[in-house]
Amino acid sequence: MEARAIARFVRVSPTKVDRVLRQIRGLQVERAHEILAYSPRPIAKTIGKVLTSAVANATNREQGAAPDQLYVKVAVADAGPSLKRIQPRAQGRAYAILKRMTHITIVVAERVPSYVEEPATAAKPAGRGEPKGEAKPAGRAAKALAAVRKAASKPAAKKKPAAKKPDAKKPATKAASKRETGAAKARQGRTK
Repeated sequence: MEARAIARFVRVSPTKVDRVLRQIRGLQVERAHEILAYSPRPIAKTIGKVLTSAVANATNREQGAAPDQLYVKVAVADAGPSLKRIQPRAQGRAYAILKRMTHITIVVAERVPSYVEEPATAAKPAGRGEPKGEAKPAGRAAKALAAVRKAASKPAAKKKPAAKKPDAKKPATKAASKRETGAAKARQGRTK
């Protein structure tokens, strides 16, 4: 059984609210209240009110969940509308300021004890949805598999002998080649 509570148009940015909501997601309601009570962030008080409302919604239904069995199933901060304001700046410029709003949604659910068995899901009938044999790869995997099979089916090609490399080292850059040719010319001039 689930129950929810929503606070709409809260004048805080969604990122600031989400920092606090991350701390209480998945926790028991009592533990979440403790964390919110001692949180230094001002939005924690508003989130505590929303959580209290969600717990009250869960306990006041026909089935009436026990508050000690509830946990925070969903805690979300959705972006609301933004108020657009202008900040005057130097030389006639104007900077935009967005005053953000948030919709806070908290859903609490009853945690089922581990000793209670879940109802068995119906088995799927064997028919069209069942895979027959091996699954065929798609996309890049199919192309790679086809290339491997094609290469395996071809006879091995004879390798050509490698060409002999000249023993003379080539300079790495143009500047180095100019230096070497200049040095060679100077040596030739000395020997003459």
